[in-house]
Amino acid sequence: MMVGLRKPTKIKILGCDIAGRFEAVGCNVKQFQASDEVFGDISHCGWGGLAEYVCVPADKNALALKPSSPTFEQAAAMPHACVLALQGLRQGNIEQAQKVLINGSSGGVGSFAVPIAKSHDAEVTGLCRTGKMDFVHSLGSDHVIDYTREDFTRNGQQYDLILDVQGHHSVSY
Repeated sequence: MMVGLRKPTKIKILGCDIAGRFEAVGCNVKQFQASDEVFGDISHCGWGGLAEYVCVPADKNALALKPSSPTFEQAAAMPHACVLALQGLRQGNIEQAQKVLINGSSGGVGSFAVPIAKSHDAEVTGLCRTGKMDFVHSLGSDHVIDYTREDFTRNGQQYDLILDVQGHHSVSY
């Protein structure tokens, strides 16, 4: 429905993750100054992240100061995926020392979910394809399963929480 089922969408410019430098700020904005480097997810205040210039309402708390280490391109790739990973794990009521399986652990959301789960001292199993196994290990996964060679639903392992970013399996696994 967002992209227009029967007619073109009202959203003229797509995109929700942004990173850049303030050209100007409104007179009532106190937390930012012109030329501040910021990044954020503007999906809850409208779309338009793929535009050259974006206007974001100050009261939406959609932006944060960009850390110095990531480039603008790296910073723009983080907010939405990171928030989705955090929300998924929180909705799953992640707790310390749980066994967590992350299906899609090498993708955008999954690559944030692995370190977030590890920060809860979870025992993390990442599910990915062969070529991404080293990457998923580098994110902190305790175990990595290659879904092209092993069916995790038949290996006898039980998990306290499964974050299925891919959505290719039945909820009854």
